[in-house]
Order: sequence, then C-alpha cells, then structure tokens
Amino acid sequence: MIIAILIILAYLIGSIPSGLIIGKAFYKIDIREHGSGNLGGTNSFRVLGKKAGFVVTFSDILKGTLATCLPLLLSLFTDIQVNVNPLIFGVVAVIGHMYPIFAGFKGGKAVATSAGILLGHEPLMFLIIMVVFFLSLYLSKYVSLSSMIAGFAGLVYSIILWDDKLLIAILAILTIFVVYRHRANIKRILNKTEPKITWL
Repeated sequence: MIIAILIILAYLIGSIPSGLIIGKAFYKIDIREHGSGNLGGTNSFRVLGKKAGFVVTFSDILKGTLATCLPLLLSLFTDIQVNVNPLIFGVVAVIGHMYPIFAGFKGGKAVATSAGILLGHEPLMFLIIMVVFFLSLYLSKYVSLSSMIAGFAGLVYSIILWDDKLLIAILAILTIFVVYRHRANIKRILNKTEPKITWL
C-alpha cells in the first residue's frame, strides 16, 4: 500500500507543469501556444527568457530529485522502510513529466527531470553530466543535441565505473526516452534549422 502511494505521489510530483505555471503566473503566457509548444526548460528559455528558463529547468530537476528521495524522506519522518530501489520513483516522476495529468498528458522531454534522478541518487554523476552538457552547449549552441550527448555520457559513465545493473538499465531507458522525444530536433539539426541559443 505504501509503495503504491509513493508511486502515485512520484507521478503527481513529476506532473507539476513548471513551465506552464511560471508562464501563466508571471508572464500571462501559455508556453504551449508559443515556440515549440513544449512545457520544458528549453521552450521556457525561448518564450519567457533566461530567468524564467533557469527557474523552470531547476524546478524540473527538483521534481526528479524529490521523487527519488521519497523513500528516504519517509524513513526520516516515520518508522516506515520502503524496500524498493528509489530509482523507480524517479522514473515514475519522469513519466509524469512527459505525460502530466495536470497538463493534458502533454509535457516536457524528460531531460531535466531525468537529471534530477541522478542528483538524488548519484550527485557526482549528476555534476559530471552537467559539465558535459554545458561544454557541449557552449560548443554547439544546441540544447537538444547537448541533452542527448549528456544522456549518452551518463550511460557510458555508469557502464564503465558503476556496478549497478538497475542504474545502468534505467539510464539506458531514460536515454532512449530523451532521444525519442527529440526526434524532431534531430531532423532540424540535420537540416540546419534547429534554433541555437544566444545566451552562452
């Protein structure tokens, strides 16, 4: 029963549409009607600006972190121990982010929330992936390409240096999710029509 409640809670956390909330509350803009129509950080940067983009991205990261830490938080405030790998709850939050119940099941591309799982489970890996992401972003100016490269970097890192089969499997699944959700971006990159950032 407790596990089912945590799974539902993780999904609801992931479903919080940060971009939609920030856009409507502070800019009177529904970002689903502008730019790519996506609810994630990239479209928030494009439509709402740098400040809002960072807030949305950070919020989406925290969704993955909070969901992953749910068993730990439960054990800290109660005597209940959950014998389920916390990564599972992080993945459920990613599903919520991609298919949010609070936004018509049309959400973001899973990048920031996936990164949040690592922040909650393997902070060192999170930092390394962030370095790879921003280095790629600095060189290419493509957020989509940098997101996919960071995903692959995390997967390779986990295969080489971590003996955790579930972590490797989940990273592989998340990387596939990220690439699949960016398939339109891949076409635009190949056609040289993908927008580049101007703030880095």
